[in-house]
Amino acid sequence: MTAGSRGDVAPYTGLGHALARAGHEVTLVTHESFAPLVAGSGVGFHPLPLDPRAELESSRGRGLHRSASGGGKLLRVVRMARALAGRMTDDLLTAARGSEVLLLSGSLGPLGHALAEGLSLPSMGVYLQPLAPTREFAPPMLGGGSWGAVGNRVAGRGVNRAVEHVFTTAVPEVRSRLGLPRIRPGAALRSRERQNWPVHHGFSPLIVPRPADWRPGLTVAGYWWPYDGDAQLPPELRDFLDAGPPPVFVGLGSATVPDPEQLSADIVRALRRAGLRGVVQRGWGGLEAAGDDVLTVGEVPHSALFPRMAAVVHHCGAGTTAAGLRAGVPAVPVPVQFDEGFWAARLVALGVAPGAVPLRGLTADSLSAALVRATREPAYAERARLLGARVRAEDGVTPVLAALDGLR
Repeated sequence: MTAGSRGDVAPYTGLGHALARAGHEVTLVTHESFAPLVAGSGVGFHPLPLDPRAELESSRGRGLHRSASGGGKLLRVVRMARALAGRMTDDLLTAARGSEVLLLSGSLGPLGHALAEGLSLPSMGVYLQPLAPTREFAPPMLGGGSWGAVGNRVAGRGVNRAVEHVFTTAVPEVRSRLGLPRIRPGAALRSRERQNWPVHHGFSPLIVPRPADWRPGLTVAGYWWPYDGDAQLPPELRDFLDAGPPPVFVGLGSATVPDPEQLSADIVRALRRAGLRGVVQRGWGGLEAAGDDVLTVGEVPHSALFPRMAAVVHHCGAGTTAAGLRAGVPAVPVPVQFDEGFWAARLVALGVAPGAVPLRGLTADSLSAALVRATREPAYAERARLLGARVRAEDGVTPVLAALDGLR
């Protein structure tokens, strides 16, 4: 069960495919618009009613552009998500009634856990970000960094309470419908922690090592790669790649931007100043570029495209970050909001990116300078190549399979 943007869904198609091949019957429960992602994977699909892209493009979603980064924007998202959470409850409950085990993303953890408790089903978390508080870094949803050991843990607990707050209407309703007693806000979170409720994290320990102060039950499994079958690139894109040196990928995934036309123009100018060809992904932000040296594309499998790039410029969503690391190519991080700053900082610390160019400060000059460094200083390509080989050798599925076997 997961909710959110494409990056909050795609990794579970690969995890589900692997579990299905191991003999489990798997159903992905998420927004109806993502049903095509499981085609051919052997994974069933149960739709949720919300369209996340439509919500982001609504007047309420566009208002997020006017929010400051960090805690202020997070609070606005919490209020928006709280207003929407109840619309998914009926479909989540229907899907849960036909299940034996619930695997829950971080975005639906509190509500999914209430469903599991009410239906007497075992459950565990399958998270794409490190959400548990730690002294080692500040909450990724606030951009990461460090506020000191005490500050990091305090902020981490604050973010977890904010996530619980999303479901302060939906969870009591579910508990009442399933005959569970009322509990005070925050009590469910404390109960999960006391019980060492298991959470497996779908990222590499090479990228984020397991914090030493995490409680038992929290494991870093390794990446879950999206299912993409026999990934093929469109003929027009293949022709473009074959017509010249490796280009640079530029894409912001499901991030929306206030002025797509201006941003697109800045991207093209940056590529040309750096002497590079470009593949620009339209994405939810509506980027567009034209010319002999640039090509605009829609959704394409990153697993097939990224290895053919000289570098990847992206918003540092967890899934796109993982895809770039897997491909073994340098990155230019352009974080937009929330955990993207955290992943951007990881790429820089690992030496596979020269530095972040946050979207709010992006200009043709700043992006061009970062592109020149990423593509012309050999150290970035070499570190990316070595790290990519190590990441590809990891197995993030086996720990989840072992945990499922332990629930039988």
